[in-house]
Amino acid sequence: MHVEFVDDGTGRRTMKEVSGTEVTLKADLVLLAMGFLGPERKGMLDQLGVTINERGNVATDAEKMTNVPGIFAAGDMARGQSLVVWAIREGRQAAKYIDKYLMGSTDLP
Repeated sequence: MHVEFVDDGTGRRTMKEVSGTEVTLKADLVLLAMGFLGPERKGMLDQLGVTINERGNVATDAEKMTNVPGIFAAGDMARGQSLVVWAIREGRQAAKYIDKYLMGSTDLP
C-alpha cells in the first residue's frame, strides 16, 4: 500500500495509508528501509510526561536527563538519526550521568 506523509498537528510528519492502493507482491525476502521516524511517543514517553523538543526527539539537559528526574535519553532518541559512533559516545555519557545521579558522584570518564 502507498503511504503519504502528513503533519500530525504538532509539526511532526507521520505516515498515513492511502486507501485503495493495496498490492500483493510475490517475494522470497522483504526488507523494509524506512529510516528513523523519531521516538515512539505513545506509551512510556507520554505516560511519564517526557518533553519532546522541536525536532521531535526527547529533550535532555547537558547531563542527558529528561524533564523527568531519573529518566535519561541519548543517541537517536535524543539526537535524532545519526551515526552509530554518536550513539555509542552518548550512551557512555549517559552512563556517566546515570552513575552520578544514582551514586552522588562518578569515576566514569
